[in-house]
Amino acid sequence: MSSNEQTKGGWRTNKWIRAAIPALLLHCSIGTVYCWSIFSQEIADYIGFSKSATEWAFSFAIFFLGMSAAFLGNVVEKDIHKSSLIAAICFALGMAGTGFFIYYGGAHPHNKLSLIGIYLCYGFIMGIGLGTGYLSPVKTLMLWFQDRKGLATGLAVAGFGAAKAIASPIMESMLKNLGDGGIYKMFLILAAVYFVMMFVGHLLLKKPEGWHEPQKKEKGQGIMDVIKTKPITNYVGIWLMFYINITCGLALISQEKMIVKCIGLGASAALVSTVSAIFNAGGRLGFSAWADTMKDRNTIYKMIFVLSIAITGVVIVTNGIKNGEGNTALVIMVLALIMIVNAGYGGGFSNVPTLLSDHYGMGSISAIHGITLSAWAFAGLTGNQMATWIVNHYGKFDKEVKVGKETFMVNPVGYQTVLYVTIALYIVALLLCLLLVRPTDKALEAKAAKKAAKN
Repeated sequence: MSSNEQTKGGWRTNKWIRAAIPALLLHCSIGTVYCWSIFSQEIADYIGFSKSATEWAFSFAIFFLGMSAAFLGNVVEKDIHKSSLIAAICFALGMAGTGFFIYYGGAHPHNKLSLIGIYLCYGFIMGIGLGTGYLSPVKTLMLWFQDRKGLATGLAVAGFGAAKAIASPIMESMLKNLGDGGIYKMFLILAAVYFVMMFVGHLLLKKPEGWHEPQKKEKGQGIMDVIKTKPITNYVGIWLMFYINITCGLALISQEKMIVKCIGLGASAALVSTVSAIFNAGGRLGFSAWADTMKDRNTIYKMIFVLSIAITGVVIVTNGIKNGEGNTALVIMVLALIMIVNAGYGGGFSNVPTLLSDHYGMGSISAIHGITLSAWAFAGLTGNQMATWIVNHYGKFDKEVKVGKETFMVNPVGYQTVLYVTIALYIVALLLCLLLVRPTDKALEAKAAKKAAKN
């Protein structure tokens, strides 16, 4: 449907209500999964298990986000109302269940049932809500905003990134003011709040009328048939560079608080976390809107990887994390690393659906996008765990850092070593961009027209 047809039918007056607002309601709810670090230690202390044991709940949540998106992509393709309702129910049920098992763990410390229950609720059930909730509004947005697809999807996915910045201070306040058992009470209250938000989004979400016609033309094609319209290496390249970008982003983000303490900014760790979340959201919106002006969206990924390689290289060469405390220039470099990686991490997410639609069309975009999000699933298992393994096996926790009345031991060498791995991966991702991901038909046509004009 063209922009003119949408305007004549009155659809432009409704695209915000039918697409943008419900997308933000859904993504601002499910995006709070990234608030895990705020309360993970409280959960561990309350149920009597180590923080490393509870950390698997977050890894499982990201894994099942990607896998549910991969396996339920066809459900989203066929019926966004069913998928958005599944998202609202599963996400809220998972949060409420997590709250219940935290309560149970508090009443029965060191009981493995509470830990398994948290894995099941926060990891599996919430994970299904995350995957379906993430996918449901994306295609709808691209249909309503066909002339600015990147801006539209960036707006929604920015909501996912901004959720952490919005919810973090609210959650911290609830933990302080809800008294004894505040951790499980917070989950139960937020389960109700987010269900209302997501259910309203579910009711409002609607595709523009008339889209069923082009959908019928492509109905006979399976997902693999669509992917095979381009060399299979093209899709493999997209999947791998998406996976690497998430893995590197999670590796750094998972160590962010300790790195900030290492460079002497422990007292400002919460502020840095909020600002990095804003950069994450800004990257989702900014990079995707910028890509709308380009003939080939893959250019955005090249820029993200070049920027990430450059800033990571600077911090490696200057040994910024290890030598940063007391050195303003190095502190600025390390903060720039955190902000640029967060922005690139977010931009990598927001450009995937539009890049895929440029290569493979809109007919099966929800299903193809869903399969591609399996990269997020595997990165969720490998990114955090890889960084944790490196920090635990390289260097020593031999630097004492005081933040207020508390004392922390940090491992500067370990955090620096993480950067050696991420820069190598970013270089691989850049090579994939250059060698495997082909230019889009639009880019090839523009190149041919430019060549013809010269002749």
